[in-house]
Amino acid sequence: MTAAVLRALRADCPIPPRLSPHADPVQEWLVGQLDRLGLPLDPATRERLARAGFARYAGRLYPDATEPDLRALAALFTWFFLVDDACEGPDRLAPTQIRALRDGALALLREGPRARHPGFSGPLRRLLVQAWREPRRRMPARWRLRFADAVADHLDGAWREAVATVAGRPPGVAEYVQLRRATSAAYVSYPLIEFAARRPLPDAVYHHPALRRLADLANDLLSWYNDLASLERDRAGAGGHNLVLAVAAERGVPVPAAVDLVAAGWRAEMARFMALRAAVPSFGPALDEAVAAHLDGLGNAVRGTVDWTLESARYPVAG
Repeated sequence: MTAAVLRALRADCPIPPRLSPHADPVQEWLVGQLDRLGLPLDPATRERLARAGFARYAGRLYPDATEPDLRALAALFTWFFLVDDACEGPDRLAPTQIRALRDGALALLREGPRARHPGFSGPLRRLLVQAWREPRRRMPARWRLRFADAVADHLDGAWREAVATVAGRPPGVAEYVQLRRATSAAYVSYPLIEFAARRPLPDAVYHHPALRRLADLANDLLSWYNDLASLERDRAGAGGHNLVLAVAAERGVPVPAAVDLVAAGWRAEMARFMALRAAVPSFGPALDEAVAAHLDGLGNAVRGTVDWTLESARYPVAG
């Protein structure tokens, strides 16, 4: 049932699909790079990572990136997915371990590769050092700070979710929507639009209310779609941290009815996203091209998540 809903939502998505021509070569490079960094990949895990297609995901979100830039983006995506697995898998990190990982990652992002933290070492650290090298070299300090702040928010969200899961306290819908915006890592992916486009935005434009509202809507759209795709996995071990489960509990309806409610909400949010995107004001001739690239990137984040979810072996609906 959920697979049919996901495909119907893709058919209703008005954002056109994009894919970088470099996605598949970068995917091959990525798997070999993980081996070179010393990640403990048994054959089954290596195959699972290859079939997940993280480089194709990055290639859908940043279809115009150069091949070298897409390598950095795919490595960053892989780092966040490996962290996600560590925080949510059956042998999930404890809240204190997530906090240590957060502190170590932020020290590296803010202070550089020489920064050390006892809770952050090994292959995961080496992967982030490599992935961060080119963005750190090329992007201005204000952009690097913005990216690090987004990572802090994401890992704080992972910590809050872990605390709630350990406590056995499932969230209500409003609480969950706010938490999901952090745990999705969408806010981390948005500054990378500027890196891929090589067009950094001034902070005043990046944080303009019109762009922030669109950023929130895009985050909700990709997060809710992902929740539909991961529903069965989350029913087994996410402690109620899934929008469908939160809606079912709060409304007192069966899970299939909650699936329909979430799908209807997704369609309504998509209509709002498209209307608000068309109404973004001009920021002047010096900035409008960069703003247009950013808006295209928000749309690619939504449509790219939809298409990748349906093709990636990470989700049972793939195929």
